[in-house]
Amino acid sequence: MTTPAPEVLRQHAEQAYAHELSALAAHDDRPRPPRWNLSPHAVLTYLMGGTLKDGTEITPKYVGERRLMEIAVATLATDRALLLIGVPGTAKSWVSEHLAAAISGTSTLLVQGTAGTSEESVRYGWNYARLLAEGPSEAALVESPIVRAMRTGKIARLEELTRVQSDVQDTLITILSEKTLPIPELNAEVQAVQGFNLIATANNRDKGVNDLSSALKRRFNTVILPVPDSLDDEVSIVTRRVAQLATSLHLPAQPPALEEVRRIVTVFRELRAGATEDGKTKLKSPSGSLSTAEAISVVGHGLSLAAHFGNGHLTAHDVAASLVGAVVKDPVQDAVIWREYLETVAKKRDDWKDFYKACRAVS
Repeated sequence: MTTPAPEVLRQHAEQAYAHELSALAAHDDRPRPPRWNLSPHAVLTYLMGGTLKDGTEITPKYVGERRLMEIAVATLATDRALLLIGVPGTAKSWVSEHLAAAISGTSTLLVQGTAGTSEESVRYGWNYARLLAEGPSEAALVESPIVRAMRTGKIARLEELTRVQSDVQDTLITILSEKTLPIPELNAEVQAVQGFNLIATANNRDKGVNDLSSALKRRFNTVILPVPDSLDDEVSIVTRRVAQLATSLHLPAQPPALEEVRRIVTVFRELRAGATEDGKTKLKSPSGSLSTAEAISVVGHGLSLAAHFGNGHLTAHDVAASLVGAVVKDPVQDAVIWREYLETVAKKRDDWKDFYKACRAVS
């Protein structure tokens, strides 16, 4: 008897949105670059959302300027790699994953960049048991996800490129410029087939950690992803992502009221900008990034509290603790900034009285 596979906590983009990708492919009559599952126009529709001729709704994966996504998709149809840069929480990894899923049908050819990422993670390594027993051979070679993407003509992903040591970063230069990876131990090479490209992401706040060499920068076309332009855009992003999280986690709670989400997002935007939305009050900004991703986390955590220890409806009391934790990263400096915000802004808003009291109780 076969044991059914357990339900995964988070599906890859190509699994979660398989029905949308299939519908787009069925209606896609535009030219496709070699080994692309969809045309660039259909990839853009997948990212930005739309309605197909048969009525299929394509949900937007990115809420923001359409031109940025046009540039990103067009870049991947050329021989230049794509570098997505932005502050934390601007959907760099999210966009990277969905681009790879729409173009190649898989988003799993991924290298996670860290300070400890080695050359083997980017290029190739060896199965040392076979290497010692048989010597260098194709069978003993352990390919990186980037090499597998080169062989199969797919999109590879490299997260947090500026976290990777500079000498390891530069191993990408030959891959991106010559589309070839020499394997001197075998007197051979891997040549990328049509369809191969690379999407890398980098965090603005890591500038100066391991800056890219000028030679490597030239191999990328850079797209800077900004924070959401408007309050409504950010509220829409948070609401949609929280609904997806609540479904995947089976949280027995009602969807959060739009007013509650708007209040949390407003706090993040005002503290991030150093001024209230109306521009009348200047504020000090805390040390944290206060990203859209953190706002999603705050609302999600509040829903969990409401579901398991409340009445199932998100309240200010449910979000207060995680909101304070998101704002106050430095227990001295940020705590002062947060209390000042509560007293000078939140306290004076008539419809925020419950929020003010809940946050003061945990501050």
